[in-house]
Amino acid sequence: MGSLFRSEEMALCQLFLQSEAAYACVSELGELGLVQFRDLNPDVNAFQRKFVSEVRRCDEMERKLRYLEKEIKKDGIPMLDTGENPEAPQPREMIDLEATFEKLENELREVNHNAEALKRNFLELTELKHILRKTQVFFDEQEGGLHPTESMTRALISDDSIARQVNAGPVQLGFVAGVILRERIPAFERMLWRACRGNVFLRQAEIETPLEDPSTGDQVHKSVFIIFFQGDQLKSRVRKICEGFRATLYPCPEAPSQRREMAMGVMTRIEDLNTVLGQTQDHRHRVLVAAAKNIKNWFIKVVKIKAIYHTLNLFNLDVTQKCLIAECWVPLLDIETIQLALRRGTERSGSSVPPILNRMDTFEDPPTYNRTNKFTSAFQNLVDAYGIASYREINPTPYTIISFPFLFAVMFGDLGHGCLMFLFAGFLVLREKPLAAKKTDNEVWNIFFAGRYIILLMGLFSMYTGFIYNDIFSKSLNLFGSHWHTNYNESTIMSNKDLQINPSLSSDYDQVPYPVGLDPVWQLALNKIVFLNAYKMKISIIIGVLHMLSGVSLSLYNYRYFKDRLSIYCDFIPQVIFLTFLFFYMVLLMFIKWVSYGPQNEFPDSPACAPSILITFINMVLFKDAVALENCNTVYMFSGQGAVQKFLVIVALLCVPIMLLAKPIYIMRQQKEKHVQLVNGHATTENGDAEGAGRVVQQPPPPPPAGGHDENEIGELFIHQGIHTIEYVLGSVSHTASYLRLWALSLAHAQLSEVLWSMVMTKGLILNSWIGGVWLWFVFGFWAILTVGILVLMEGLSAFLHTLRLHWVEFQSKFYKGLGYAFAPFSFEVILNTASTAVEE
Repeated sequence: MGSLFRSEEMALCQLFLQSEAAYACVSELGELGLVQFRDLNPDVNAFQRKFVSEVRRCDEMERKLRYLEKEIKKDGIPMLDTGENPEAPQPREMIDLEATFEKLENELREVNHNAEALKRNFLELTELKHILRKTQVFFDEQEGGLHPTESMTRALISDDSIARQVNAGPVQLGFVAGVILRERIPAFERMLWRACRGNVFLRQAEIETPLEDPSTGDQVHKSVFIIFFQGDQLKSRVRKICEGFRATLYPCPEAPSQRREMAMGVMTRIEDLNTVLGQTQDHRHRVLVAAAKNIKNWFIKVVKIKAIYHTLNLFNLDVTQKCLIAECWVPLLDIETIQLALRRGTERSGSSVPPILNRMDTFEDPPTYNRTNKFTSAFQNLVDAYGIASYREINPTPYTIISFPFLFAVMFGDLGHGCLMFLFAGFLVLREKPLAAKKTDNEVWNIFFAGRYIILLMGLFSMYTGFIYNDIFSKSLNLFGSHWHTNYNESTIMSNKDLQINPSLSSDYDQVPYPVGLDPVWQLALNKIVFLNAYKMKISIIIGVLHMLSGVSLSLYNYRYFKDRLSIYCDFIPQVIFLTFLFFYMVLLMFIKWVSYGPQNEFPDSPACAPSILITFINMVLFKDAVALENCNTVYMFSGQGAVQKFLVIVALLCVPIMLLAKPIYIMRQQKEKHVQLVNGHATTENGDAEGAGRVVQQPPPPPPAGGHDENEIGELFIHQGIHTIEYVLGSVSHTASYLRLWALSLAHAQLSEVLWSMVMTKGLILNSWIGGVWLWFVFGFWAILTVGILVLMEGLSAFLHTLRLHWVEFQSKFYKGLGYAFAPFSFEVILNTASTAVEE
């Protein structure tokens, strides 16, 4: 459990690997995921490293696999995911994989190319079939049984003089037929009319069934058209217009017999094409089904191979070019496990030279590594979002596991809402394996699922505080009866809206504390808000001061671990005294007031004579004498309180200059003493005896100052300590007031719940007949939606963010620096998860 409270001890190691065994050893380390390699070639371009050709081969294999995956998804073929995690194949197996992928890609591209050519041919034949059918209808529609061209001539020519010329001799009309996109017909018709000045005759008909575009696979709607004209000039103009509108022209015989003969040939060819297309699609489907069975494993293998060669590019080659040298950070407790993995890799490669793992001495700050499991990882992520802990700094996560859901529950305390949250998180926990297998890119769902254990504890603690508050959907539980004896019957409650309960009346109250939580009769009292305000406000301050004191206490463990005795005396002790003598004393006054002043006490111990905690604290800090209230004989809660308060304030104020000046002055004096010793040592060397003549004595560099500070300028020391002191002194006041958000949000949550009940749910209880049951069903559904949407989700998110702030600012600022960097080991699991996320996006 040591690593839970502090990060793991890390060691910088040097690794020597034989060239033939390096690949297998790195593969084993990737499966283990406990080694973070350093780049020993930071100045070398990525394209100039040793294994860049292998990385490019892996990129090419990934490209081919993505192409296969795209084709598989296009056909809707499910990709088999057995959950297997195959090991990285040996380098010699890369050739087999490349050959397999090359064969599949070429075969698939050839099949696709042939299929596209067949589909294009099929489209042309289909369009020609529709042209022959539609043009036959055009020709058959002409009246009088005239020759088609003569009929079209009559329709085309309207001028009498031209008609006479036509009647004088036969006029030969030409025509073109084709297919065009349906949406281009209006523009196409206008262009023909304007360009040909109305000397053409256009007939068009829609093709009822959409046609498939072989290039894109989309369904398009087209129309058949036929254009009659006279002369080669108009023919050329018409063809250019058709080309500009991307219309496809087809040959159409003029004689009906030729058209029928061509139509029969087209139908025969279409049937043959359908047969060939079916066989081509079957072959393509078989190829894709065979690839879909292995594509997941192929992806894993290629990603692992690529990751290994990327890692090998971080290594250095020795002068003999036979050994690879690496530097890596490893957890100290896992060195034996890493050595076993290296031995396995050596045995797999068949090498006879064992790898060498040497521990190195370094002054560099190691990375921070905290071991987590599926329960603690979510809380660790909350802490790391503020900042990665410095190396071996105390880890706030174990304390956050308890304090975070508890502070959330103080603000969100409701037995009903907490139960909803608990049940939702319980479902996620019980079904976590199948839900984790269903990977989704929905960010909201992923956030909820990743924080399922946080939500579970928040719901559980909210149920507890809701039970203490005796609040369930703004109503109460009457488990232990009531200690009030007022005759509040139904008629009294329904007629009197201003019920107030007075604990000082012995006839109404037993003067005995309620066993657990609040008496349910407070839900009916008009002065409930006054009672809960005082209760929750004081509870918030008590929790806040204890939370801050625990944070300051944790700083002592950091100072003791790093052997920083100067910070213990100059920082920790004054900070604890300052916080205890002022704010913890205020907490003690609250308990004294609760114990000393009861509702049945006579003057001067009655509640009316109870001094205000806030006024007492302000007078204490300002050294003002308290003023007795009317009909009260005393102004203090206990004898000697005035003198005690003055002593506490004076001692607390004396701690401020100690925090501000003690450490800089001590460090300054220590530096001066070491400087004097260095000068004296140098003078002794110059004026030494004959034995020391001609000998140069090299003085070691002075060690860093006590307390871990390495500022060279005295001014920087004072500025740094001044900022730290001002932040702590002012923060003690502001942070204590910040914990009042526990009271404010708890009150707001309770009031919103009560408003929602009174304005929505009670509207469904106004009818007494069977219609009221139906009406209540609809009202309850609306109330439930608002409850989940507003009170659980929105209020829950608000309480979560406020709790996060209390931990990051008010708690962790007392002991946590968060100046480290995370341990990022070479792990296939992390690489594969990142790769799968990138593919899904």
